[in-house]
Amino acid sequence: MPISSTPPTPSPATVARSARPALGRVEETSAGGLVVDRGTDPARAALIARHDRRGRLLWSLPKGHLEAGESAEQAAVREVAEETGITGRVLATLGTIDFWFVAEGRRVHKTVHHFLLEAVGGELSDADIEVVDVKWFSLAEVAQILAYADERRLLGLVPGLLADTG
Repeated sequence: MPISSTPPTPSPATVARSARPALGRVEETSAGGLVVDRGTDPARAALIARHDRRGRLLWSLPKGHLEAGESAEQAAVREVAEETGITGRVLATLGTIDFWFVAEGRRVHKTVHHFLLEAVGGELSDADIEVVDVKWFSLAEVAQILAYADERRLLGLVPGLLADTG
């Protein structure tokens, strides 16, 4: 049996995979949360709306990147104020969500720290350029309004945390 000196021809799928440039990996950390106004009956929470890449209006919790030297709690308070106009104070940790996406030729691993905040001042405002709309919703409505399952999952902790913080 003769020995061939030519390598086998790669499959089209193998050629396509090897022709793609390797994506760089980036770690991002953000913080935000659910800001609640307990001074109304029923209690209400502020949510923000943004357009996704397909142009759909999606409601979510306010959040954004940590700045240099900033703790997750500080970033959450700042981002909630920037994106909703409402000043809040952290009552408790709601949880952390992490996910992957591709943007600008990079694989991004994003970690978002969420907190429960109590509204202590400010006025509802959608002045932030990244925010299309901002509204108060009753706490009972929030689970039906939020676009992301991971954020809806965090809501299960809210009644107990509000009861614990009086």
